[in-house]
Amino acid sequence: MGSARVAGATVFRPRTGAWFTGAAVLVALGGLVSIAVTDGPAGLLRAWPLLGVAYAGWWLFWYPVVVVAEDEVTVRNPLATVRVPWSALIDVDTRYALKLVTPSGAFTAWAAPAPGVWGTHAGKPEHVTDLPSTSYGPGRSIRPGDLKNTDSGYAAYLVRSRWQDLVEAGAIDVDSPARAHRTWNGALIAGAIVLAAGAAAAGLGS
Repeated sequence: MGSARVAGATVFRPRTGAWFTGAAVLVALGGLVSIAVTDGPAGLLRAWPLLGVAYAGWWLFWYPVVVVAEDEVTVRNPLATVRVPWSALIDVDTRYALKLVTPSGAFTAWAAPAPGVWGTHAGKPEHVTDLPSTSYGPGRSIRPGDLKNTDSGYAAYLVRSRWQDLVEAGAIDVDSPARAHRTWNGALIAGAIVLAAGAAAAGLGS
């Protein structure tokens, strides 16, 4: 997993996102070169499926992020983007993935799935210490998804740390909670539909 500072916010993206996106783009580029060499430029008219592979890699593995900003957390998923003001957050869960719980619903982050067996066993003592207080259950127990070496755990660590700082500073107005806002990624969905239709048409025309 990894994070970067962008315009005062911390952007979390799983480390595997770059690998999967790169693999999809390389497959698409390799296919395009092969078609151009074999069939010439005219053959590229049948390259819709390869464009779809590259687009899917970017859309599913690079586009999704969790952005921890001064005033809100943004969960950017393939289909929708959710903005959660800090005063709307009431819990952070990591059972299956990072999930932000608000009075108006719970929102799961595509970019921060909980670990499998390998990720759990790769945990070390430093991955369970010095976590925000809300990470711990009875007897200071934690879920596998809270381990800092996992996608869900590191994203949760970033969210809970900022949330705890704001609570301790008295910067969250608990008497006037805000609401989370979800926006559908219409342009991205339309792009996927166009590429899928083009791939289907290319298949029928071959």
